[in-house]
Amino acid sequence: MSSRLLIAGGTVVDPANGVHASCDVLVLDGEIVEVAAPGHGAGSGVDLLDATGCLVVPGLIDMHVHLREPGYEYKETIETGSRAAAVGGFTAVACMANTNPVNDSAAVTETIIEKARAANLVRVYPIGAVTMGLQGEQLAEIGEMRRAGIVAVSDDGQPIMSGELMRRALEYAGMFGIPVIAHEEDRGIACGGVMHEGAVSLRLGLKGVPSAAETVMVARDIALAEQTGGRVHIAHVSAAGSVELIRSAKARGIAVTGEASPHHFTLTDAAVDGYNTNAKMNPPLRCESDVAAVRAGIRDGTLDVIASDHAPHHRDEKDVEFDAALNGIVGLETALPLALRLIAEADIPIDTLIRAMSTNPARILGVPGGSLSVGAPADIAIIDPKRRWRVDPAVFASKSRNTPFGGWEMEGQAVATIVGGRVVHRATISGRRRKSA
Repeated sequence: MSSRLLIAGGTVVDPANGVHASCDVLVLDGEIVEVAAPGHGAGSGVDLLDATGCLVVPGLIDMHVHLREPGYEYKETIETGSRAAAVGGFTAVACMANTNPVNDSAAVTETIIEKARAANLVRVYPIGAVTMGLQGEQLAEIGEMRRAGIVAVSDDGQPIMSGELMRRALEYAGMFGIPVIAHEEDRGIACGGVMHEGAVSLRLGLKGVPSAAETVMVARDIALAEQTGGRVHIAHVSAAGSVELIRSAKARGIAVTGEASPHHFTLTDAAVDGYNTNAKMNPPLRCESDVAAVRAGIRDGTLDVIASDHAPHHRDEKDVEFDAALNGIVGLETALPLALRLIAEADIPIDTLIRAMSTNPARILGVPGGSLSVGAPADIAIIDPKRRWRVDPAVFASKSRNTPFGGWEMEGQAVATIVGGRVVHRATISGRRRKSA
């Protein structure tokens, strides 16, 4: 029996098709079949989802998350991470390889895909390791993993210090049409630092990481992408110098893309005051001029993607002295409202934000989604941009609670998330939902 869903009364924001208008979206058997002017009625046997006052957008795609399974299920599982994604408006996520065992083989890739299929919530795309065991010494079996289903390769969390190995990774990944996602950190410059090097680190007596630890590696990998013709995606850009390097490389036609994480365009290193371990991350939170540069990079398209870098940890791994605490925060459930703040705070249009959170990730990873085109999978997020709510980590769908945003007042939230025509998350919408007669 066929299923039909009409999403009515909302404002469709679909940058891929240049649409920003009041439209109804009709879904038949998991596929978008019509995007049309409102008011033509649902007809018999159609589920009606009233999106009055809401934005109807292509399902958000987070291309940088850590789902922790296999091996670290006490922090997160594919099921709990998928549920957090759905709550956040994400219909698809791409998960990093730093699991246990590391996703450096087809067997682990297939396990992740099977677990995601069993969870049956959002689409989960594995990212394979660049090197065996994330050790930075020997290339992983990229071709084998690609055939099993990976969409990119990355040693995220571990920089590839060898330029020769990075060159070979770009060449080899290019043969399979996938990007290398680079965690940019020169460990010789970072030298064991635990936060941004600046006035705050000096006052707190914590060893700092200069911005150069990131920018010199960004420069190297841009040069290698130019040399090889491979595609490099710069993860979680935090420094003004990195933004400028990417902007210049794009102007020269080099195949480089970049992403910003919400914490890097929202917080500065001042959040570490009081030795707040929930503000400890890598790359670290930086200064106001870096935050402004990251925002400018999103505004002008230098930074193609907004990605959460969702990194769940158990409280015992954060409730320790600052130097010993693990890096990272959960982000799937707060990424959208933090991005929406940029509309007023940084003069970034909603169309640019949706392009960065849906259209561009789909393009870079080569996965379905990113548009509301007729014939596309019905992966859709419905966002109430005026919905006010307070961040309460205790009620997160994620298994972990490590966030610096607890207690923050937010405006804007996903109130429905639809994957393949199926509603996988629904909150109260400003309108109503009913079955037509």
